[in-house]
Amino acid sequence: MLFKEVSEYYQKLEDTTKRLELTDILRELISKLDSDDIDKVIYMTQGKLHPDWYGYPEIGMAEKTVLEVISATSGLPLEKVTVLLQETGDIGLAAEKALKNKIQQTIIQEFEPLTVQYVYNQLDKITRMTGKGSSEDKKRLFSGLLHRATPLEARYISRIVTGNLRLGIADMTIMDALSIALAGSKASREDIERSYNICSDLGLIAKNILLNGVEWLKTIKLKVGVPVRMMLAQRLSTIEEIFEKIGRCAVEYKYDGERFQIHKNGSEIKIFSRRLEAITDQYPDAVDIIKEYLKSDTCITEAECVAVDPDNGEILPFQQLMHRRRKYEVEEAVETYPVKLFFFDCLYNNGQQLVDKSYLERRSILEKIVNVDEKCDLATQIITDSVEEFEKFFHEAVSAGCEGVIAKSISEESFYQAGGRGWLWIKYKRDYRSELTDTLDLVVVGAYVGKGRRAGTYGTLLLACYDHVNDVFKTVARVGSGFKDEDLSYLSTTIKPLIIRSKHPRVESNLEPDFWILPKLVIEVKGAELTLSPVHTCAFSKIKNNVGLAIRFPRFTGRIRDDKSPEECTTEEEVIEMYNNQLKRIK
Repeated sequence: MLFKEVSEYYQKLEDTTKRLELTDILRELISKLDSDDIDKVIYMTQGKLHPDWYGYPEIGMAEKTVLEVISATSGLPLEKVTVLLQETGDIGLAAEKALKNKIQQTIIQEFEPLTVQYVYNQLDKITRMTGKGSSEDKKRLFSGLLHRATPLEARYISRIVTGNLRLGIADMTIMDALSIALAGSKASREDIERSYNICSDLGLIAKNILLNGVEWLKTIKLKVGVPVRMMLAQRLSTIEEIFEKIGRCAVEYKYDGERFQIHKNGSEIKIFSRRLEAITDQYPDAVDIIKEYLKSDTCITEAECVAVDPDNGEILPFQQLMHRRRKYEVEEAVETYPVKLFFFDCLYNNGQQLVDKSYLERRSILEKIVNVDEKCDLATQIITDSVEEFEKFFHEAVSAGCEGVIAKSISEESFYQAGGRGWLWIKYKRDYRSELTDTLDLVVVGAYVGKGRRAGTYGTLLLACYDHVNDVFKTVARVGSGFKDEDLSYLSTTIKPLIIRSKHPRVESNLEPDFWILPKLVIEVKGAELTLSPVHTCAFSKIKNNVGLAIRFPRFTGRIRDDKSPEECTTEEEVIEMYNNQLKRIK
């Protein structure tokens, strides 16, 4: 397929905010793709060139470099191209306008039209280039694309190369469109999602459905080296409610660390974050621990990685692990903040797939393959149906430096729900004990200009929870307190490239911030209580007609949850549950 056709469909997607229209446009595009192009278009529509877990460098050229190439290609002075960017706030629209100037002012040499294959391959080469001279090589390849591109193609190529496609298309919408386009209806939607939860690769799924039919979906199995989308937990605020939901259960420490999914194949170790990003290089000490203490030849396990005090072995706060995010600090962090692994699940072991086994069966296998040591242990656990025993265990967990505990069903149907947030796992944290303080992980969807001391930064952020039923983000708070100067500086730098021209199609908001933000950054907040609100869209008309829910006196805790994807933030369902529990306590 010609990339021009894909660009035309991208423009249609960009021009609507209606979920059904987005799905239908995407369905039409998918139905026209052949097996050589379909995976590539799926990846690009996701805003990437490969699944995150491949471990390839992130796509993204520096904005300044891209502007220089646009200037050289269009013939416009760099200053004018920069002004176009400032006027539009979008590198893609700046490129489009600049190339329209080229068409108007010069005689264009005829080029062979760009194909999906060619554009994808060139972008892939740009992404992989590293080392001395790579900057000039990237500019050369990008310039070659722009010379052959139409203005509309330039819009999307420039966005892709800077990592900011911004179509408003979520994985849920892509899966809906795939089912309708390739299977004729939404009947295969659940099978597509189940397969995606296992292989984490929508491009692979699309290509194989096209080549082998929907029956292929039933053949998907776990594979060592390919991350599984992680099972998530719900939350409740009382122990009695937990027992009402799942009865007698296993209760484990909830460690304040980074969740690992560990893939071991002989001496080859791969570690994936909860966002399924390859983070093996950030934890060379964890790799050594795994090699020494994980006895299985081939397995997929999950563990919580925590930083510990090298002098006394006590668990340190999660923030200490953030030093691992900066490559140049990893070696120093290994010495200053050594880690310990607490294993809590096993999904695959020596050829046996375990996700369809009960929790206790999985735990039993885990106990056989982990050698316990001061650097490596199993998550501390009890099995109980006693409120008093649960409460005592909870306090022990908090005293040990944990966030709280997780209660896990031990029924025969307590399977590992890959990618799911069911009631088989339930979080119970110390923050939930208070009538006035609840901690929520919320996604930033808007920002307001700072004033006074905060001039030049964003003074207040508009935050949203996730409605997983409709795959949208609904506002629940405006937070302007709790920020230190270094927080404001970091957030300003992080938010700037996420600014978009208008409200994102997946955001529902009655408020109009100074800047709309691509829903990508998750931060942790706490508040005094949840209250009814006529302006926020979270739970709108679900508690009372024409009002939603809002956090009263929200405050940033200082914790940026870059280990969580936007879809893993606090859900609307959880907020409603917290509000109802709050009412029970008041009564």
